[in-house]
Amino acid sequence: MSPRSGPLLHLWLPARRSFDSRHPLLERLQRTDRLDDGATGYLEGLGESFVGVDANLPAAAITREYLVGDAADTCWLSADPAWVQPDMTGARLLACGQLQLDMAEAQALAEPLQPVFVDAGMQLLVSTPDRWHVQLPPGLAPPRFDAPEQAMGEDLSQHLPAGAEGRPWRILLNEVQVLLHQHPLNAQRRARGLAPVNSLWLWGGGRLPDSMRSALDGVISDDLLLRALAARADVAQLARAPQTVAAAGPGWLIDLQDLPASEIAAAWWPSLQPLFERHPLQLHFASGERWLHRPWHRWRFWRGGKP
Repeated sequence: MSPRSGPLLHLWLPARRSFDSRHPLLERLQRTDRLDDGATGYLEGLGESFVGVDANLPAAAITREYLVGDAADTCWLSADPAWVQPDMTGARLLACGQLQLDMAEAQALAEPLQPVFVDAGMQLLVSTPDRWHVQLPPGLAPPRFDAPEQAMGEDLSQHLPAGAEGRPWRILLNEVQVLLHQHPLNAQRRARGLAPVNSLWLWGGGRLPDSMRSALDGVISDDLLLRALAARADVAQLARAPQTVAAAGPGWLIDLQDLPASEIAAAWWPSLQPLFERHPLQLHFASGERWLHRPWHRWRFWRGGKP
């Protein structure tokens, strides 16, 4: 089944399996209409709202332009702080960004790395504590790097550029990891019970696109790339807050896909619940399942059971 015509208010939610049977959202789901499955995962989910978003998205240039405004006419690469855990077979990516850094700590970690990038003809720039960018010289095109969601929890060797073309990048990453492993700030972080920042994740290379296109009127999100895409598409974008969620209407996307289901129930449900009474909603779970809820669906008392 597909949605009927007319604008909808879109809720982008975590994977369906993360919601337990007592979650208030599931009671609403029992009265909705099941739709055909949509996109799964983060990048595919963005692609449902913005034309042309795929694994080759130049996320680095888009986010750098949004944050600083200097991305035009240059090729960029994201170099986000990461935590890599060695194991018996190699090393796995366990976190990328969101490592509780402040700007002073980020600058301190980046300082010994910057000469390594300069020697390779590049410039490493700290745009925010969680988002770092590499400015590439003219003529140097980055090989394809996987997005963090594609590599999370997996052996890094499966996600690094291969062959002779990828060898300089593998050497560069190895130098970065050695320098970060030796950085005194990481010893301090471990003493505070925090994960070390012992690598960078390179991804999202390319040039700034002329424009983006979206059918949305606006987005409510704390996700940097989603908000940067919205700005590039001239779509309104607001930070996620109870008041902005409560005021959302058809044509808008409320992004909750990065939150634990328990937090949605505890902190966001009071703002979400009235929306079910006022607007037609499309609920899109990150695992692909989609449902349509219209205000009159609340009278479907005969519906029950597990959705």
